[in-house]
Amino acid sequence: MDESRRKFINICLGGVTALAVTGIAATSYPVLSCYLIPPSDKNSTGKTTIPLDTLVPGEARFFEFNGAAAVLVRKQDGSLAVLSAVCPHLGCIVQWEMDRQDFLCPCHAGYFTADGALISGPPPRALAKIPFSVANGVVTIG
Repeated sequence: MDESRRKFINICLGGVTALAVTGIAATSYPVLSCYLIPPSDKNSTGKTTIPLDTLVPGEARFFEFNGAAAVLVRKQDGSLAVLSAVCPHLGCIVQWEMDRQDFLCPCHAGYFTADGALISGPPPRALAKIPFSVANGVVTIG
């Protein structure tokens, strides 16, 4: 009787462990794929164009550039900056804080200016700049 009881308990513990692992995997995948890892598009190479009149001063537009997240910022004074939106600390995607006019990395509270310069936090360096040009009201990135 003791051996069958022990076998039953082992089977129950194995089932509970399997359910726990499945639950962790099921909740981790959406968080990793949608929030921490930027989406990639294998066909996204070359140049990207964005009409300047679609962006008001103080606003930022996120887009994909060469398979990575990037952002175009039209600062309050009307000047532009194009930056990688990938935090150099652990690769999280930064968020534009319109009220503060800066970027926040949600993973470890790294702050960056609208030009991508590091303000505070654990990131080791500024956001990478991406070359761009403006002609006829269109921003060409890359």
